[in-house]
Amino acid sequence: MRDLARYSASADTSRGRRHHELPPETRSEYQRDRDRIVHCGAFRRLEYKTQVFVNHEGDMFRTRLTHSLEVAQIGRTVARTLRLDEDLTEAVCLAHDLGHTPFGHAGQSALDLCMRAHGGFEHNLQSLRIVDSLEERYAAFPGLNLTFEAREGVLKHCSVDRAAKLGPVGQRFLCGEQPSLEAQLANLCDEVAYNHHDIDDGLRAGLLRLEELMEVEAFAEPLRTVRSLWPGLDERRTAYEVIRRMIDRAIRDLVAVTTARIEAHAVEDIAAVRACPVPLVGFSDTLHAELGVLKRFLHARMYRHYRVHRMAVKAQRVITDLFTAYSQDERLLPPQFLGRWQAQSTARTRARVVADYVAGMTDRYALTEHRRLYDPGALG
Repeated sequence: MRDLARYSASADTSRGRRHHELPPETRSEYQRDRDRIVHCGAFRRLEYKTQVFVNHEGDMFRTRLTHSLEVAQIGRTVARTLRLDEDLTEAVCLAHDLGHTPFGHAGQSALDLCMRAHGGFEHNLQSLRIVDSLEERYAAFPGLNLTFEAREGVLKHCSVDRAAKLGPVGQRFLCGEQPSLEAQLANLCDEVAYNHHDIDDGLRAGLLRLEELMEVEAFAEPLRTVRSLWPGLDERRTAYEVIRRMIDRAIRDLVAVTTARIEAHAVEDIAAVRACPVPLVGFSDTLHAELGVLKRFLHARMYRHYRVHRMAVKAQRVITDLFTAYSQDERLLPPQFLGRWQAQSTARTRARVVADYVAGMTDRYALTEHRRLYDPGALG
């Protein structure tokens, strides 16, 4: 086993699982977590869930699955450099989007609005709900029975009111504790991946152009470098060379800043990580500001582009219509969810069953279901 830093999470001293199991013989506890995530149904469905572009808009755009794999790749790289547990980092990275609805953030916003009177909907909480109870694979327990450390990484943020109902995994939000460095790292690797890879998808879709990206200095500087080194390079490879340099810079900055913070706070073990008043994994002020400029640019030029907005409006209508139909007539639910709905006794818990069903759909399944329910010519 690789020599880990003293402040890393350790599978040997894990806070354990909700349901007792014998320890694995051929892998660590965190490897078992990672493997269970990869084999679960919610992970496979990410292949057909929107990142920015709806699945049927093109085969080359990123999905929630490819995004999660890219986050995990970045996470493992940084974890190895910082001597953190790579398997735990990868597990959290792979699981962080399990609870996302179809149609990305547009779908989440619509489902949250539908659930407003019943506690709302938030994809981080839904991810935890999936790994804790919704996945049905094992005879001895519901969910995936992940370790505490994997579960706390999945729950990136949470309101105090909701945290109070989650038991030990919600405790840190009530007392101001930090999660493990691996969980902190996975959160920022997610940011690195979507900020930079969304540029790639935006260029591929024709929503962005290299020249307008010159307005963003974090992109302009490496673009000038690439053009000086390869003046005749085509735009596709130019964009790739620029983006890989941007990601490399973000990773180097992340490693340098995190190392400096660990030393400044004299962190010796994971208990000190949790007790630290501020997160230890982070970017420099300079890079943080540049990423902020990049985010604002993407929101203005890409996420609010009329083509993206048009699809988002359609997606929200689909999600709202589906939720309304199942809520008004539970017999439209498939048997597995109808049984769960009938086992509930309040409007709030029944609405949660409907939300679980809708959130678990892929983009294309949601569109197909919508046609079945609302198109008189569609077969049931």
